[in-house]
Amino acid sequence: MTIRNLDELASHGEASSRRVALEIMEAALHSLDASRVIRSLLRLDGDTLRVGDRRWELTPGRRLFVVGVGKATNAMASVVEEALGDRITRGLVIVKRLEAGDRTKRIELAEGGHPLPNEAGLATTRRILAMVEEAGPDDLFIGLISGGSSALMSCPLPGITLEDERRVTEALLTSSARILEINAVRRHISAVNGGRLAQRIEARGAELINLIISDSVGKKPTLEPGKPTEFVGTPVAPDATTLQDARDALERYRLAACAPRAIVEFLRTAGPGQETPKAFGDRVHHFVLQRPANACEAARQAAEAMGLRASILTTQLEGESREAGTFLACVAKEIALNRRPLAPPCVLIAGGETTTRIEGGAGSGGPSQELALGFALEIADRSGFSICALDTDGTDGPTDVAGGIADGRTVTRARQAGLDVFRRLWEHDSAAVLLALGDAVVTGNTGTNLCDLNVIYVSGENGG
Repeated sequence: MTIRNLDELASHGEASSRRVALEIMEAALHSLDASRVIRSLLRLDGDTLRVGDRRWELTPGRRLFVVGVGKATNAMASVVEEALGDRITRGLVIVKRLEAGDRTKRIELAEGGHPLPNEAGLATTRRILAMVEEAGPDDLFIGLISGGSSALMSCPLPGITLEDERRVTEALLTSSARILEINAVRRHISAVNGGRLAQRIEARGAELINLIISDSVGKKPTLEPGKPTEFVGTPVAPDATTLQDARDALERYRLAACAPRAIVEFLRTAGPGQETPKAFGDRVHHFVLQRPANACEAARQAAEAMGLRASILTTQLEGESREAGTFLACVAKEIALNRRPLAPPCVLIAGGETTTRIEGGAGSGGPSQELALGFALEIADRSGFSICALDTDGTDGPTDVAGGIADGRTVTRARQAGLDVFRRLWEHDSAAVLLALGDAVVTGNTGTNLCDLNVIYVSGENGG
């Protein structure tokens, strides 16, 4: 079971309503485990490596390296090693958390920092760069990429320190900037992100095959993961953002005055020669296994398999997390009252990546937890509504919980426990509420990372 505490979560509050939302989420997460997708695509037939409908000959002397980074790469590395075994010369992958079930031998897993880069990630990134420098034109790299790479794979450009990178990242994350704006800055101050790792591999003459779980919002779902496709972003693909985008992000959120001087000066003076790569040749290949829209489709299919009407409201939910929760609750109330856009009982699904603006101090929590409590405030003391909101990689914000579940009784239960949900939301202390109520969703590493997924169940029982 992916949701480790599912039965506990469904044992209180509006138990039957909660269970519906939880079981849909459980089925969706199970179907999204990237291990299943990779096993269907990747195989070794003698000396021939097959990925989908493409093939590569592992001729004598051709070395096979595995490099990677991301919050879902524990599972990805495991299944790649399972398929390729001792044909792997060496592998090194940066993950957010080492898991008890990690058993790779040929591919080393090492922790990095997320959401802020750290010394461990920097040290491992330098080891990956040293591995690349050993490669020659006959060698083959397999890149394993999932969300979180911009923080986990840290290697600032000369003249910029790790502390500089940490400070600007924290400022951007707490500014309510969108993820693409944040990444525009992070990519342009990095020696590896924004396609620069692929650029180094290409410069060695080696070939690169990327297996990617994309967390880029605003794309259609992947329907044919076995076919190579164009892709942008991450350390191993061309970068669609520009130096001007990075400058604009600091100005738009009024961060130029407080950002580290080394970064501000670099972005001010950098010219075309310091732009990130915008294209690669025919020796860099991308196989996109999943996108955030696939998570919404998986939830819809799970709901319909349970005999429920289901609608994907959006795959592009962005903005302030608690306000997004309020909006989703208002749609749910409209369903209960006026039976539109669907008639209850039904399921609404929303995916995307909401953010939180933090000014001053903050407690413990994350965007999905804030969204769940924002929903709870709007439907307080109403029956017939429940939401399961989580980050699909299993860690919401800097916490070790995936997200939260809420219903019409959540606010009252919190009040009875001496907790003011409204105040805790404004203090960005959502985890304290959800943990105290037994409403924090715990999954551990899910084997995927497709941004946020929100499943709302409207039973129609007294909801109007």
